[in-house]
Amino acid sequence: MTTLSETIRTSRAQSREWKAIVILILLIPLLWSPLVLFRFVLYQPFSIPSGSMAPTLMVGDYVFAAKYAYGYGRYSFPFAPSWISGRVLAAEPEHGDIVVFRTPKDTSVDYVKRVVGLPGDRIQMRQGQLILNDRPVTRAALEYGLADNACGVDGGVKVKRWREALANGASYVTFDCVDNGFLDNTSVFTVPPGHFFVLGDNRDNSTDSRMSTFGFVPMDNLVGKVTRIFWSLDEDGEPHIERLGKVR
Repeated sequence: MTTLSETIRTSRAQSREWKAIVILILLIPLLWSPLVLFRFVLYQPFSIPSGSMAPTLMVGDYVFAAKYAYGYGRYSFPFAPSWISGRVLAAEPEHGDIVVFRTPKDTSVDYVKRVVGLPGDRIQMRQGQLILNDRPVTRAALEYGLADNACGVDGGVKVKRWREALANGASYVTFDCVDNGFLDNTSVFTVPPGHFFVLGDNRDNSTDSRMSTFGFVPMDNLVGKVTRIFWSLDEDGEPHIERLGKVR
């Protein structure tokens, strides 16, 4: 038997859905304006506030995230209703993609990290090396590079660098600030369905999926794929022209 309260709740839910549809119809002319189409449908700009993705992304970098890359969901648009779930035109990220997303524990903050694990993958860190599905990810030692405060010390300090290469061809450079750091050795993480696993390229100075307070990220929490650095400033506010372009 349907109670009066259940009928009222159903009626209110239907009313909210119809209001959302009507508002969307009214906004169609605005949404198709060039500026709004670029900003809210195609690409969204983000600034990099921390060194967790160094050396790929540095503090002072400004990047574009392609919002269409993985489809559109609740976090693709500002002021989206909280009852929206799932994604339209959904697609999974690939290993090595740099993504913007929100975590289930703090949906008010946008995070930028690199995807290293997809549903069913097994992830582990052993002595600072990434292990993917029981196989060490190929990495090659590079010349030491300047940390630029990314390791929590004054700029000018040199740090170990590694070039990692994933099986799908994705290749990128990581920082290794500390030998045998806190997150250099972990248990095995098995990525559940509908989720992905992320790491920062600054492996010793990144809050990411290795930590229980962060964990796996639901696919529905994706915002977009970082495609390029479109502007960059150093600590003195001077342009870093050499950093402009695509990211890896």
